[in-house]
Amino acid sequence: MATFSKTPSGSYRALIRRNGWPTVSKNFRLKRDAEAWARRTEDEMERGIFVDRSKAERSTLKEAVQRYLKEVTTTKAKETIRTENFRAKQLIKHLGNFSLAALTPDIISNFRDMRLEVVKPNTVRLELALLSHIYTIAIQEWHIGLTFNPVAGIRKPPTGKGRERRLYKDEEPRLLDAVDLHPNPMLGWIVRLALETAMRKSEIVSLKKQDINISKRTILLIDTKNGETRTIPMSQEAERVLHLALNCEERPKDTNLVFFGEPGRDGVRRPYTINKIWMQALKRAGIEGLTFHDLRHEATSRLVELGLSDQEVSAITGHKSMQMLKRYTHLRTADLVQRLDSLSRQ
Repeated sequence: MATFSKTPSGSYRALIRRNGWPTVSKNFRLKRDAEAWARRTEDEMERGIFVDRSKAERSTLKEAVQRYLKEVTTTKAKETIRTENFRAKQLIKHLGNFSLAALTPDIISNFRDMRLEVVKPNTVRLELALLSHIYTIAIQEWHIGLTFNPVAGIRKPPTGKGRERRLYKDEEPRLLDAVDLHPNPMLGWIVRLALETAMRKSEIVSLKKQDINISKRTILLIDTKNGETRTIPMSQEAERVLHLALNCEERPKDTNLVFFGEPGRDGVRRPYTINKIWMQALKRAGIEGLTFHDLRHEATSRLVELGLSDQEVSAITGHKSMQMLKRYTHLRTADLVQRLDSLSRQ
């Protein structure tokens, strides 16, 4: 049964006590609004569909994002932690002051359209994916009193086509010559390892000596983007490069990193950074429009061209879905023609 009282501030409080349900109350500026809410709430209780939304009404999206980053994001891979923290800043900036109960599909659609004016569709899609998962966790694990996920009902920006950049026929020797001109040989070793293994830059520079098994010709990756450990076979060139790196005369004794930088102010050596010298090498080589991540694309495509199956390639590259793997395997038409010719002669 609902009761109504006037608070010292002049608002009206509706209080509902009903057997089998938690006591709920809510304040309103007008008494008729309090009465309307009470009738609606009692009707939902009668039909067995009532959900206490008070917690969702009191909790802002900013608070939910911060809790998610602390409880969920911190369990993910380092690269994912970095990107989710960056995306979370945009959600807090534009939507943080809304309560979880107040965010509607219309509000989120407006956020989507506003973001599409300044960033790429894939960026917006990933921001919405983070927001959606925050709501999923809030509903399923935090039991915060929400009946639906407002992100689920809006149209998402399409997935981007994906980069198709590969090394042109004369670019590889020019690139390798350019990186070899750098006084530190680690740049050349890192580039060659990327081309031979399809490893990400973060995976390469995070390698430790104990991750390398020269006798078995394997590389154990523990700190990966998707958080799953995988073992990569070495080609002969990859073995040669890692042998040189591990037996480098300048290798200090105070680090287990294969590719190490100078000690920081705290005396700790961190992974070797190549961003600036990579761009300088591209300029020396006269190569435009190539990112370091394109080397992973190139290496993955070469694995497919060698005749490895999708399952074998994904075991090496760490792609979790065949659909994602296909975005990297844009085979050269000329290579396919040659393969067809060789098959027809058999």
